[in-house]
Amino acid sequence: MTRVNTEHKLNNAIDRARRWSPFLSMILDREPAIAQSLAQGHLDLDLSSAALDMPVAKRLRLARRAMALNVAIGDLAGVLDLTAVTGALTRFADQALDTAIRAAIEERTPGAEPLGFTAIALGKQGSGELNYSSDIDPILLFDPVTLPRKPREEPEQAAVRIGKRVVELLQARDGDGYVLRVDLRLRPSPEITPIVLPVEAAIGYYEAQALPWERAAFIRARAAAGDIALGQRFLDTIRPFVWRRALDFGAIGEIRGISARIRDHHSQGQAFGPGYDLKRGRGGIREAEFFAQIHQLIHGGRDATLRAPATRDALARLAGAGWIGTSEAQALIDGYTLLRTIEHRVQMIDDRQTHALPTGDALDRVAKLHGLDDAGALLALLSPHVAATGRIYDALDDTERPAFSHDAVTLETDLAAAGFVAPEPARRRIEAWRGGAYPALRSPAAREALEAVLPTLVNAFATAPVPQAALLRLDALLERLPSAINIFRLLEARPGLATLLAAILSHAPTLADDLGRRPDLLDGLIDATALEPVDDIAALEASMRAGDAGGDYQARLDHVRRVVGERRFALGAQIVAGASDPLDVAAGYARVAEAAIAVLARATIDEFAKAHGAVPGSELVILALGRMGGAMLTHASDLDLIYLFTGDFTAESDGAKPLGATLYYNRLAQRVTAALSVATAAGPLYQIDTRLRPSGGQGPLVVTLDSFARYQREDAWTWEHMALTRARAVFGSMAARTAVADTVRTVLEGDRPTRDVVADAGSMRADMAAHKPPKGPLDAKLLPGGLVDLEFAVHVVQLVHRTGFDADLGKAIDTLIQRGLVPASLRGAHDVLTRLLVTLRLVAPDASPPGHATEDLIARAIGVADWPAVVATLESTRQEVSRFWAELTGEQDG
Repeated sequence: MTRVNTEHKLNNAIDRARRWSPFLSMILDREPAIAQSLAQGHLDLDLSSAALDMPVAKRLRLARRAMALNVAIGDLAGVLDLTAVTGALTRFADQALDTAIRAAIEERTPGAEPLGFTAIALGKQGSGELNYSSDIDPILLFDPVTLPRKPREEPEQAAVRIGKRVVELLQARDGDGYVLRVDLRLRPSPEITPIVLPVEAAIGYYEAQALPWERAAFIRARAAAGDIALGQRFLDTIRPFVWRRALDFGAIGEIRGISARIRDHHSQGQAFGPGYDLKRGRGGIREAEFFAQIHQLIHGGRDATLRAPATRDALARLAGAGWIGTSEAQALIDGYTLLRTIEHRVQMIDDRQTHALPTGDALDRVAKLHGLDDAGALLALLSPHVAATGRIYDALDDTERPAFSHDAVTLETDLAAAGFVAPEPARRRIEAWRGGAYPALRSPAAREALEAVLPTLVNAFATAPVPQAALLRLDALLERLPSAINIFRLLEARPGLATLLAAILSHAPTLADDLGRRPDLLDGLIDATALEPVDDIAALEASMRAGDAGGDYQARLDHVRRVVGERRFALGAQIVAGASDPLDVAAGYARVAEAAIAVLARATIDEFAKAHGAVPGSELVILALGRMGGAMLTHASDLDLIYLFTGDFTAESDGAKPLGATLYYNRLAQRVTAALSVATAAGPLYQIDTRLRPSGGQGPLVVTLDSFARYQREDAWTWEHMALTRARAVFGSMAARTAVADTVRTVLEGDRPTRDVVADAGSMRADMAAHKPPKGPLDAKLLPGGLVDLEFAVHVVQLVHRTGFDADLGKAIDTLIQRGLVPASLRGAHDVLTRLLVTLRLVAPDASPPGHATEDLIARAIGVADWPAVVATLESTRQEVSRFWAELTGEQDG
């Protein structure tokens, strides 16, 4: 923008301000230096008649007056957009509040550092969106230990006196006006609490007693003034209260209720036209804010990028993440921008705290101040935006669902109409729930939530493959819940999730059991990505390192367990929903496990080092074998791990409690195993099997890499070399992983004892068959010709021919096929058996034939038409594997 153009715009704005705004006209006269600067085309937001040697209150009032004039003229001229306007107003509020706190402390305790007293900005100050006549809504907190105070003065008394002085400095009026209106009523229980609260008491309140609307208020919370470090510590501590991973749709309903009460209370400002309330009216500023906050509360606990405090930023991020439509977001952003701008025009007229369009000639003045011809032009400009915002916000309400009858005959008729073939057992189950059959169903809130969700549940479960079986499993889930309110609210708000839940309860007892232990696992399925392939390992690690654990080791363990539980549950749901190939799900399970190993091993090492330090020139390496080594797990897989360490075994750690390297790493590995396996409040993680280590259960838990290499070259048995074919380092530096990989490759390619691999493998397989028979007729792993036989056959070929080594069994088979060492049909056999194993671990963990409804799911999972095709495919695959195994070992096929 050219200097001449800017000067023209600013002078045009000055002219409109003098003609249509008594307040701006007055301060143009009282601030001649600023008026002259603006008229000459200079906009300097720091220009003020305030001087540093003035009393604090006068200096702040004059600074506020100068700031209001500069920003208003820049706004009217179009030189400052809404972001710049609200940002400038907020920065001034922060500075004024901080100055008042420092002055109040200095007056009472001269020379004291302004510590132990902080202001948490909420509302528009917290989000950086203040308007011209906004109150500020801080919560004032103090730390009794660090707060400056007079001798023999109690910290509570000192804090309140400082707080009162801060309010007085900001709010008192004189001929120069005032600085800021201060509203302290957003603090906990304002009717009974002092105006300044001890920080620990405030933390206790928000962790245990806070109301749902207070969560929404803290979306826009910020440590704004005073002791910022104290304020940030408070916000970090209560973050789990605001951003809950377990969704609370009751809180969402409370926010909707606030909106409804606002509409009722301000009914005169709801109708669009003269007198319309720009903030509280239907389609107004508040509804755009609430729309964003509702979606942030739903999704922000899982996605920290959505926690933007400013409304327009939040809407843009929600759209970018796919939670709201791009066109919806843009409509709300455009409407919000225009309504906030006109709200500013209304407030510029007389510096009044108002949000309503005036009536009569006063509305014409607002229009002309904005640069329009008259009130009609202003209403025409606003109307489509108000209508669009109201329409989008109203769409948050689902269509009203009819209540289900309490009359037994009518209820049974309704159930039959919904699709229940046998409605009578379903009716009895619902009546039991209504009668408070379980503690989770006995509160008035739980009964209300049940009635609200019943239509959704009935419609979803009526279309389930086995409705009565699904209802019985839901009944078992409700029996174990401490409260059913949240799961009912979640299902009411997400009817599609109820359908998926019905499918899970119908088909997958493994997932149903998981859900019974952790009902919040269902929350993870509302994420649009839940039925997509899981992230790569780096992204998974990042999500496991995120969260609210901070430096707390136990909190980190809990956080990783929550993330792993959610990802594993979602992967299982992908199979039930038919959303993913079981092979991809198996790879996803393995990526989740590898990320968990990396994060928990690192956290455990860091925690262990606090007492024992580190062993110089040495590190822990974790080697995975079996299905984990091959990166293809099932929902129930153990993790086969070997712990190694590099460097000199005679070295000693450098911590306060030093340990020799061997003892150090054996204790550390025990801690890592516990981190990966011991259940915490967030549930279990993995079963860890370390019996594949050198010398098995008789050997030490951890050995050096050199000792491991020597053992494999000189003493290991055939079964150990077979296991080594799927060995893969999953934790350690790149150099250490490379060293392990080189050792494994050297051993497998021939640097090992000469043994009769075929005879040893045949003997081992026979021994396994005798001691570990198949679980059932569908045991794709242990049946003759199953996955174990396939793995044995592949490993025998690899060891005999010293080629085709790859931890990924499928890739190893591909290489052996290319070299003509195994039949091409083995790759298809591997895929069929793996898909079947992964699927059955969820839907038929006892390996027995499932119900007819689940037969179709299994057929779909392995890519055949129907259940007879499943049986035939399993039989032909087993025959193919058995035939090749017999050829290798010289045993008779069959």
